[in-house]
Amino acid sequence: MAAPRGVPSTIVRKTLFAVFAVFAVSAAGCSSGGDAESAPPSTPSDTPGAAAAVTTQAQQDCATEYLERFTPREKLAQLLTVGVTGAEDAAAIVRAEQVGGIFVGGWTDRSLLESGGITGVEQEAKAPLMVTIDEEGGRVSRVGDVIGVAPSARVTAQTMTPDQFYDATLARGRALRELGVTVDFAPDIDVSAQPDDTVIGDRSFSDDPAVVVQYADAFIRAMREAGVGTVMKHFPGHGSASGDSHTGTVRTPPLDQLQAVDLAPFRELIDSGAGVMVGHLDVPGLTTPDVPASISPEAMALLRDGSGYGAAPFDGPIFTDDLGGMAAITTRLSIADAVEAALVAGADNALWITTDAVPQVLDQLEQAVASNRLPMAQVDASVLRMATFKGAVPQC
Repeated sequence: MAAPRGVPSTIVRKTLFAVFAVFAVSAAGCSSGGDAESAPPSTPSDTPGAAAAVTTQAQQDCATEYLERFTPREKLAQLLTVGVTGAEDAAAIVRAEQVGGIFVGGWTDRSLLESGGITGVEQEAKAPLMVTIDEEGGRVSRVGDVIGVAPSARVTAQTMTPDQFYDATLARGRALRELGVTVDFAPDIDVSAQPDDTVIGDRSFSDDPAVVVQYADAFIRAMREAGVGTVMKHFPGHGSASGDSHTGTVRTPPLDQLQAVDLAPFRELIDSGAGVMVGHLDVPGLTTPDVPASISPEAMALLRDGSGYGAAPFDGPIFTDDLGGMAAITTRLSIADAVEAALVAGADNALWITTDAVPQVLDQLEQAVASNRLPMAQVDASVLRMATFKGAVPQC
């Protein structure tokens, strides 16, 4: 298969093999007939050494059977997570296009979660649907009035022990799961000493990477116990960057200066089972000028391979930050171009905040596949990676 632009073909081949191997380990137990939708998200870290496993023909057939649920267009849709206004909007886009995930934002009609509207949406999906939210606590909270308010990450690290934070997160995670949420776009593992009200600010646990690792690890473990997947952000580190990607370009220090502090939490937690969200960050020494990390093949390769920052290879899902509502991207690219660029670069899941453009995005992605800008084998690898993360194990 052809490699994504800027990524060696050997990396793509190794990644695809690892995804099939990880999926096969999960799929090996699928004959038990368990309910995939009610199970906690399954992650690559749950199966140590899976990337080196030798798959049997039966296991490969199991993965193939899962892929055969979808048309080529629906496979592409499985790699999209889109913000919804409510249950009707969500059900319509899942029914029409089979998007892999929906995002619950501050603008979303709360009856989607509080009144059980999510059940009707899930019934439209061919495979378990990711229901995502960014519930960090502090000022980034969508349902704090329902599940209870939580202090910011910075206040948490100053006032709770990691064990106390684990217990508090477990309770909040269980409450999220009862609402129907399956993935929380948290924790924020940026390392920052910036003032509380800056773009990262008090969303960071600490300016000490060791403290960030302690508290983020507690969060990830508690959410997993509650049955909620987690996504660490914002790779390769927003904490010492200048600018706010919501309003414009953000530039980090050069890559070599990120190694000791900003990248340290990712290095330590890369095998935690959490996904990773890549930020809209211009990183000298890594990304091409004016090509932020979220659409950069070099940034994706750094994360996948790991050796460039002393980490283990990462074969979990790579998410983009919001591609449709943040000026660091929208001033450069249309949503269709941004989604294509992100997936071609190596992301597994493109996130943005409305459903309106989904048909247009999928039309362009189909063209990208037809022209081999986005090889179908790469799409299949991402579909299986997302399936493993959300516990969408086929019954075979």
